Amino acid sequence: MENTTYIHSTALVQAKQIGNGTHVWAFVNILPGAVIGADCNICDRVFIENHVKLGDRVTVKCGVSLWDGITVEDDVFIGPGATFTNDLHPRSKQHLESPIPTQIRRGASIGANATILAGVTVGMHARVGAGAVVTRNVPPYAIVVGNPARIKGYVSTRGELPKVLDVAKPPRLDSAVVAGVKLIELPHIVDMRGSLSVAEVGKQLPFEPKRYFMVFDVPSAEVRGEHAHRTLHQFLVCVRGALNVVVDNGRQRDEFVLNRATLGLHIPPMVWATQYKYTSDAVLVVLASDIYDAGDYIRDYDSYLAIVSRA
Repeated sequence: MENTTYIHSTALVQAKQIGNGTHVWAFVNILPGAVIGADCNICDRVFIENHVKLGDRVTVKCGVSLWDGITVEDDVFIGPGATFTNDLHPRSKQHLESPIPTQIRRGASIGANATILAGVTVGMHARVGAGAVVTRNVPPYAIVVGNPARIKGYVSTRGELPKVLDVAKPPRLDSAVVAGVKLIELPHIVDMRGSLSVAEVGKQLPFEPKRYFMVFDVPSAEVRGEHAHRTLHQFLVCVRGALNVVVDNGRQRDEFVLNRATLGLHIPPMVWATQYKYTSDAVLVVLASDIYDAGDYIRDYDSYLAIVSRA
């Protein structure tokens, strides 16, 4: 194979492992221990320390420094001026025995002038907004902005140009974007005594509940869920306030707003679900098809993807 790697005459590249097709531009400094993948684009005035690993097709824009302990997976974009750290309590001439590892997962994008604190993992295909200060892990596909960074939304696909999920439209009933997930309009009976909503097994409720639990007093910045169940069905009703639910089957994802007591969301087994954007008064009631079983949970997204890909 023809070697199409390009290194600008002003760049100082001491690394021995640089993949084919990578372009290194002016005034870049790459130390000997760094590992750079194929087809990367390392722009002007980038510094890459020894214990740094870049995957394939990574773009690092101008003025970025990547310090020891940082791993960047395939297809990541790092915007100009983005700042990384590897020590949460730095002091002059005092060094950690080993740097705190930071990981940017495949397909993620880091906006211009964002700051990523040491020890953080930015999940696959996530987006970090320009100027955001990321102080804790970013879930896969999440869009985070602000200081400290908070989840603003989720992206809809794993493609090269993922679209932002659109929840501005009226709720979709019986959604088939993620197979098996259904948004169900519940009966609403109103008279002079007030309102009543009901769900019956075999009609609105697609399973026989064995358990229920309630979620409330959730700070608006917090994210709940972030797991799938192997065999459990769930039926979600937000009886007060509002929240957003993102569902994901490993190929497509969809988002719903639960903002009234006459909407129920059925989440079948093997669907990854996340709740966020809780209003301060939100009360979520969840009906479950079985008693609690810790072994039924899949809490790691990579493990979930591996399971659904085998299925």
